[in-house]
Amino acid sequence: MQFQLRNDISLNQTMNSLSIFPSGLELANLAVNSNLLNLSLAAISTLQAEINPFQHQSLSLKWRVYSQSNFVIVAFVTSPSCPIHHLQQALDMVSSETMKQDNFNLFDFLCSKGSPSFSINRAAITLFYQHLGDLSHIKNQLVDLSGKLLVENPLIITGNSLAGSVASLFNLWLLDSINQPTKTKRPLCITFGSPLIGNLGLQKAISECSSWNSCFLSVAANQDPIPCLFASEKTILYKPFGAFLLCSELGSTCVDDPDQVTLFLEAMGLQSRLTQLGEEQLMSYYGNIVENLKTRLILKGNPVLGSPAAADPLQAGIILQLEAIGYRRIQQHEHEHENLIMKLREKEQRCRFYRRKALDPSRKLNEIKIKMAYLEWYKKTCKAKKIGYYDSHKNHLCNKHVSPTDIDVTKHKKFLSRYWIDMVEEAEKKPQKEGAFIRMTWLLAGTNYRRMVEPLDVAEHYANGKRNYEAEGRSKHYVLLEKWQKESAEISTTDALPPSKKKKQNVGGNLTEDSCFWAKVEEGIASREVLKDAGCDSRAKESSMQYLIELEQYVMEQIKNYAVSPEIFLGGSSFMQWWDGYKDIASNSLLLDFMMNRRYLQYENGTF
Repeated sequence: MQFQLRNDISLNQTMNSLSIFPSGLELANLAVNSNLLNLSLAAISTLQAEINPFQHQSLSLKWRVYSQSNFVIVAFVTSPSCPIHHLQQALDMVSSETMKQDNFNLFDFLCSKGSPSFSINRAAITLFYQHLGDLSHIKNQLVDLSGKLLVENPLIITGNSLAGSVASLFNLWLLDSINQPTKTKRPLCITFGSPLIGNLGLQKAISECSSWNSCFLSVAANQDPIPCLFASEKTILYKPFGAFLLCSELGSTCVDDPDQVTLFLEAMGLQSRLTQLGEEQLMSYYGNIVENLKTRLILKGNPVLGSPAAADPLQAGIILQLEAIGYRRIQQHEHEHENLIMKLREKEQRCRFYRRKALDPSRKLNEIKIKMAYLEWYKKTCKAKKIGYYDSHKNHLCNKHVSPTDIDVTKHKKFLSRYWIDMVEEAEKKPQKEGAFIRMTWLLAGTNYRRMVEPLDVAEHYANGKRNYEAEGRSKHYVLLEKWQKESAEISTTDALPPSKKKKQNVGGNLTEDSCFWAKVEEGIASREVLKDAGCDSRAKESSMQYLIELEQYVMEQIKNYAVSPEIFLGGSSFMQWWDGYKDIASNSLLLDFMMNRRYLQYENGTF
């Protein structure tokens, strides 16, 4: 959870600094100590006061945009207030497939490979759709057609009960519309007493966007039955997303792990059934709780919560969290109480494991740089020996003589490939914009990796006597990295020099751009052998000759564009072997002139 609070305090920083107790209590303190909850509650209450409670009408949505000195707040409420029995009767969901059939494609951006479909609570999506025209008008005041935020101050989207569900959907719509650098503060959605709104598909779609998942804070009090309506560990229907501030008169805790949220909401549901407040009392109840918790923070004390006697600090912290949300230990249900604590403990341990693992990409980045530097060194060493690193690696594999250097090369190659396979798979699973952001962020590094490492995979493929690498041996992650790089090149207009001039200046140190170049050369060598084989039929010879003609044209285009490394012209390289066996029947006049007049000697200097 990374939303910024007053004084630029990051909840994520506090989370990382805690190592013994669960971080929920401290995170809750930060959330309560900020002024965001008070501002949101004030906006909702002001809007509710404008509604005539005696005016009988069907359920509708009301909203208002409040501009303050430090924040812009968009508040939503329902008119009249949504009764709990209305929500209890609205358990069913609408799937993304059904919405698409009804030509309501507004949330299709949430579909991805990792989450191809999702479902949303029918009452929430119906209310949203009924007011789509007005919601579009509000959105256009906040974000222009280019995706630029039109408000300078931090933006808060807020609502309570069913209106909070609509606020969450509206915030998702905004997040997809914003197309600005990552430093731009994204809108934060704060809801009070809202039910869960979607299934596991929706949870996965939002959770896969770490930057989006941190834009939702749901506040739930222990005497409010609505947040717990659809929350049950035993049901597969409704699943939470974002962070939850769970509170009572005794204290509060903040949780962002979905499984822990479900368990805490279930525990709170037991209490809300014991002491339920009326609908008209709920908002003032939330206001009193927030003020009470804030006062305790200022006084630096909490006389109600004790220090549970537990040998395990993690378990002690969980007990404190349960006490903070008003969960009462009932003797006749001792087994369920202990079971709840064990479940929460297990999920907190798992959550910590994944948080540590989430730091791996940053830590691995240095390892990746080191391993790429080693391969660069290997490439230069091979060139000094007058043989390209592709052929050096292939020759060692063919001769079955593996030096310590080749063992290291293979080891580094495997490490890099595992990393990039995971990265590409993760980017492909994410919703459209988030996946595109990852691709753009890592694209240069991924392209360098592909051009450096894939030739080694090609060498292994043909050293093992295989054919048709591009069709039968190429890993999917190379295909996607190349596809994304080409898509980026089509829209890029930032180069100060034409590409050909840039390449001329640096061709000596460049990698061959087509990482399958050597696979094409190997197929050219095989095709040349077919032509020499008297036993091959005319159809095979004709097909091979056509391939060789196309290869000539391809090679010349690569040379003209300075897209191949000069090392392909080193004596004894697979390319030179192909040319020596093919030059007598070559037909491309430009390639013949280039090779026969040894113009490749000037190629490295960019002067041919």
